Amino acid sequence: MRITILGSSAGGGFPQWNCNCRNCAGLRSGAVRAKPRTQSSIFVQGDAGADGVLFNASPDILEQIRSNPTLQPGRAIRDSAIAGVVLMDGQIDHATGLFMLREHGRPLPLWCTDPVNEDLATGNPVLKVLGHYCGVARQRIDLDGAAFEVPGAAHLSLRAVPLSSKAAPYSPHRDHPVPGDNIGMLITDARSGRSAFYAPGLGEITPALFDLMCGADAVLVDGTFWTDDEMIRLGLSKKTARDIGHLPQSGEHGMMAWLDRLPERTRRFLIHINNTNPILDEDSAQRVELERRRIVPCEDGMSIEV
Repeated sequence: MRITILGSSAGGGFPQWNCNCRNCAGLRSGAVRAKPRTQSSIFVQGDAGADGVLFNASPDILEQIRSNPTLQPGRAIRDSAIAGVVLMDGQIDHATGLFMLREHGRPLPLWCTDPVNEDLATGNPVLKVLGHYCGVARQRIDLDGAAFEVPGAAHLSLRAVPLSSKAAPYSPHRDHPVPGDNIGMLITDARSGRSAFYAPGLGEITPALFDLMCGADAVLVDGTFWTDDEMIRLGLSKKTARDIGHLPQSGEHGMMAWLDRLPERTRRFLIHINNTNPILDEDSAQRVELERRRIVPCEDGMSIEV
């Protein structure tokens, strides 16, 4: 199974268009050693060169397709290696890229939960707009733990789990969460049994969720903020990381502490990294700390074999 990191940044990308924090300004000027990143999305194939599943459709999807030829095999005059799209939530940075896929020659195969379907049909009516173009062949993601497949994506078995995070600001569930607002996905190669757990938005790790993570060969989890008060200290928000549904990396019960407890064999990756996070600076003390703990910040274009 091959996982291609199409985008590894949180909403707004890196550098963010209107941001002059140390990271964004430093990347533009060359004062900070860092790599630009587009908004988070991954593409998973059972085999290199095979059709696969697009997890989240970021507003940067066209740039991501151009940068990753595996998504455009060129077998016909209109072609794509995207067998289907799976949404982890209904956030703008994960769903509005669907607009860019409107030239699909038939209804776009799309998997999402009922709450996300509701949000994208009402608060941010992406799915209604697509009805005027290719249309959407929506498939329901159930939260009963049953495995499902995306036709055309050979050898991949998917299983969704509800997560504690936040629905989009335009969702009626924003302050009253319901199961399915956010999900994690266990992606398994049906031949080898090897698996990866993907959760770009993750606000809390429960014992049951940690048990699932322990069984995966690789985890790609929420890397948005380094500290809980990161945005407050920079004067960019009055809310903590946890207030907006993200578990920070540092602190007694932060993401690093959980990742440290995983089995030795488990590979650990951070994705959905906010432009303010000091781990983007490759010379930072925080980056050294991740390396010490064998935690890898995802980069656009990275390929992970599981």
